[in-house]
Amino acid sequence: MKDKGPLKGIRVLDLTAMVSGPTATMMLGDQGADVIKIEPLEGELMRKVGKSIKGMTNSFLCCNRSKRSLVLDLKKIKAIMILKKLISTSDVFVQNFRPGTIERMGLGYNKVKKINKNIIYVSISGFGEKGPYTQQRVYDPVIQALSGLADIQRDQNTGVPKQVRTIIPDKTTGLATAQAISSALFYRERYKLGQHIKIAMLDVMIAYLWPEGSASLSFVGKETDPAEAQLGLDLVFITKDRKYITAGAVTNKEWIGLCKAINREDLINNSKFNTPNARVKYKVERRKIISEEIAKQTAKSVLRKLQKEQVPSAPILNRNELLKNEQVIENDIIQYFKSKNFGKIRSPRPAPIYSKTKITGKQLAPLLGENSEQILKELKYSKKEINSFFKDQISYKSN
Repeated sequence: MKDKGPLKGIRVLDLTAMVSGPTATMMLGDQGADVIKIEPLEGELMRKVGKSIKGMTNSFLCCNRSKRSLVLDLKKIKAIMILKKLISTSDVFVQNFRPGTIERMGLGYNKVKKINKNIIYVSISGFGEKGPYTQQRVYDPVIQALSGLADIQRDQNTGVPKQVRTIIPDKTTGLATAQAISSALFYRERYKLGQHIKIAMLDVMIAYLWPEGSASLSFVGKETDPAEAQLGLDLVFITKDRKYITAGAVTNKEWIGLCKAINREDLINNSKFNTPNARVKYKVERRKIISEEIAKQTAKSVLRKLQKEQVPSAPILNRNELLKNEQVIENDIIQYFKSKNFGKIRSPRPAPIYSKTKITGKQLAPLLGENSEQILKELKYSKKEINSFFKDQISYKSN
């Protein structure tokens, strides 16, 4: 396992599936934790979603690097006993079963803390543990619908709600969970106490979207229409050479620079646009003017002027173009490494760059049961016992 990272020496048991839980534990693994992914005999669901190469899907690959895989059939008593042995050696236990499921398995917080009183136990859910949605199945679009995200994305011409085409609630919950675990580990380091963290996707997204998206609802009795108060417009502009760029001005200095770049200095002192509040009030008219003026210039020309004037701006890249973008290349955001099973792999590096505890994120997501034998040996099971676990389908190892 890795010998670097700020979380070196921390063991995490990952009983999660899909995206929110796996991305959270992947971040901990990137940062040096020994993350053991507990999977059923058939493997976690994401191993079956999308194109598969030698049993590895894109989806699983991108959410499960920096982990080890241990297969356990938790419907069998011996598998539960193995897991409990692991719990006694672990620092963090993460699960995202629907509320009540883990308790029926005999692995709820109250049972687990009897095995390891200092464990950080994490329960990720869609809607929390109370309310009419608690037992409903959940996927990302459902949280987009309930949290206000689809309303924020509402078509500005037709008023029809729209969903974001990437799983923001899932991935944001992963970030929030990793942060919560890190702070709980810090608390335990200081006060020698474990605890139970409950985190719901709906909670995360409402809190995440509130600044700007729902901020106008903050003053009770003085609410305004969130759509009117929302700062964001679709700042996508098409240039003379049919390319797409984005540009925006919030401060007065940026507005002056933008006006200069689009050759409309007459707008600088226009009362509709010469203050931040005025620019929000007349945002639709402002965007129309900017769009018309940008359409008169090539992308290269207008971007050069915008950047000279220090106006936040950039070309809108497709996902293949970003691989060749000089900013991405200069900062080594995309890394490449060789894999015995899959050839050359491309992956974004972990975002944090530590000065003392270097991390790489280059440990590939494991094959199903790739580390089962290794982990069982670490738990001091004999070769005979381990072979019986495989024979009786209590566990499984990849060939």
